[in-house]
Amino acid sequence: MPPAPDPATLGQQMADARAWAGRTLGRISVALVYGGVSAEDQLYIRKSPPEQLSVTALSDTLTGLGVRYEVLDPCRPSFIRDLARFDVALPNLHGPYGEDGRLQGLLDYLRVPYCGSGVAAAAIAADKIVCKRLMESLAVPTPPWRTWPGPDAVWPGRPVMVKPRMGGSSVGISLVRREDDLAAAITAAEAGDPPGVLIEDHLPGLPVTIGVLELPGGIVIFPPLATQVDDGDFYDADAKLDAAGEGTVTCAQADLPAPVTAALNSHVRTLWDGLGCHGMARIDFIAADDGTVAALEVNTTPGMSYESNFITAAGLLGLGHADVVIAMLREALTRPRYDAPLPVPDFTDRAVQHS
Repeated sequence: MPPAPDPATLGQQMADARAWAGRTLGRISVALVYGGVSAEDQLYIRKSPPEQLSVTALSDTLTGLGVRYEVLDPCRPSFIRDLARFDVALPNLHGPYGEDGRLQGLLDYLRVPYCGSGVAAAAIAADKIVCKRLMESLAVPTPPWRTWPGPDAVWPGRPVMVKPRMGGSSVGISLVRREDDLAAAITAAEAGDPPGVLIEDHLPGLPVTIGVLELPGGIVIFPPLATQVDDGDFYDADAKLDAAGEGTVTCAQADLPAPVTAALNSHVRTLWDGLGCHGMARIDFIAADDGTVAALEVNTTPGMSYESNFITAAGLLGLGHADVVIAMLREALTRPRYDAPLPVPDFTDRAVQHS
């Protein structure tokens, strides 16, 4: 991977990307993949006002950039046939079938370039248990953990986070402070796909998330964004949704000592390289009061609403929503393609006759 661009060159990097957009975006078609496949996406579509949805922000930005696009719902019978008509896909699905490698594998087979990481990186990042093992293999610090079912899935005598094996936005996650509450938390988390529950020691500290965007000269790591919950035990699904606009969560650039920020950036780069990410990602950490940090999760399909953590952090570098979308589309359309002796799928209406 090319070296990360120096911060002083960020303006020139984006100028080059915008010039590419001016030459290219009027000539391509984009499949904006969005719909309620997972419980996570169903929750957001059901409860969020339209202006808080990623599809609204992405649609506005694509329109402003002069891009021909359609919103493709993966729950519709014509979805696969429709995908094959487009020059590039911009997936914004979360959870199973959207960001876990399955959609990415379909797009690879259809020979449709797409924004974001490939099959392996998406699948490993989405599976919290497998991603934990990768973190440990890369010597990236992460809170002590165990799985259920498993011989070590017992109460450790201290608070734990109980998480479904797959899925984001804290759906199905519980902070358990008492042994008597552990069984109920496991039951709430184990209904996911695939089965399995992660039980992770709860580390007190500041929740920090860091976005990464791939530009022509390498990746740019966004400033760390701190999330403070004013009313709740942790940054749960209700706090992230905030459909009522109650403003119970504050997101702002984290005020961290330079050595802590340096450690976070180092772990971000290690995870990006180790997973083999592309396009964009967002990585969550806990920054403890003693100066240590611990990685929690890697999100290869960050939310793209106007007020999402990813877009908020991009704004700290002066990057707007359109800049992020341009960078994502450029990376997708210029990434070298995997070549394999597979036929290009034919979705015409011609009947195939078999003798």
